[in-house]
Amino acid sequence: MARKINWESQIGSRLRLRDLHVFSTVVERGSMAKAAERLGISQPAVSEVVADLEHQLSVKLLDRGPRGVEPTIYGRTLLKRSLAAFDELKQGIKDIEFLADPTSGDISIGCPESLAASILPPVIQQFSQRYPGVALEIKSVASPALDLPELRERRLDIVIERMSRPLVVDGDDLNVEILFHDNLIVAAGAQSRWAKRDKIDLAELVNERWILAPAHSWGEKTMAQAFRARDLDLPRRRVTTFSVHLRNYLLATGDYITALPKSVLALHADRFSLKMLPVDLPVRPWPVVVATLRGRTLSPVAQRFIEQLRVVAKSLAGEPLPERTDKTLAEVAHA
Repeated sequence: MARKINWESQIGSRLRLRDLHVFSTVVERGSMAKAAERLGISQPAVSEVVADLEHQLSVKLLDRGPRGVEPTIYGRTLLKRSLAAFDELKQGIKDIEFLADPTSGDISIGCPESLAASILPPVIQQFSQRYPGVALEIKSVASPALDLPELRERRLDIVIERMSRPLVVDGDDLNVEILFHDNLIVAAGAQSRWAKRDKIDLAELVNERWILAPAHSWGEKTMAQAFRARDLDLPRRRVTTFSVHLRNYLLATGDYITALPKSVLALHADRFSLKMLPVDLPVRPWPVVVATLRGRTLSPVAQRFIEQLRVVAKSLAGEPLPERTDKTLAEVAHA
């Protein structure tokens, strides 16, 4: 049983950020020797730092074995809080930079391809015009997302995602804000014979050349539900893909039909000569959300990027959004 730790005498005046950095590097590299090489110091110096930390905290932080080192339960706890401390310090530096120059900084954003092809381009265009000194890093995330590890590990500032199913909740550690509710629509190229129709029964499209999302995806399930409601089987797939750009190209150049998020068509209809077909589909909630790490201090430029997201989302929704509220994943999932 660990003895009670006196903050002032044992930690406050002795623990250094360098010690935490050394410890996190040891865990990352899996050995004292590799950590020493990475840090450019001697292995005995690394061992001394870890031993001193264990002495100060009165617990064992690492398990040593022939294959290297692994953090104990105490080590994992220290590592988790250390990463948060370093991230807060980094965000503090960003805040200082922003105060010195409110038009500069950097933001890491994660989103699936369908949102990178719909809501993100107008957001980036408008945001970059206002803040040309801000660097944006866009990373692709899987859709539907499961647990957003890069956001939780603070490698992403913001994630924009479609909530087709609840994300994995770990202690309600994420804030989730609904930006707008998207809809699934049926689309074809403007040159298609179907583009001139005022009303189309889904049964008429069973034998057409369908581009569908992969099996068990939200879009595929929605289309299967629509065809089942008409006592029909899902059409034979001619092309199976998540790619928005591939679907847009095939619609514009061939006699294909597909199901797309309505927000995608809002951006690409004129550019690719696409047409939404007058087909009734079941209404299913499909919220587009922005997620941030609960308790993490976002930089001012990241906050302004989210503000720009809300502006564009309002235009895509076509109606005023409700007053903004930050919810946990569980609250959004059961809304």
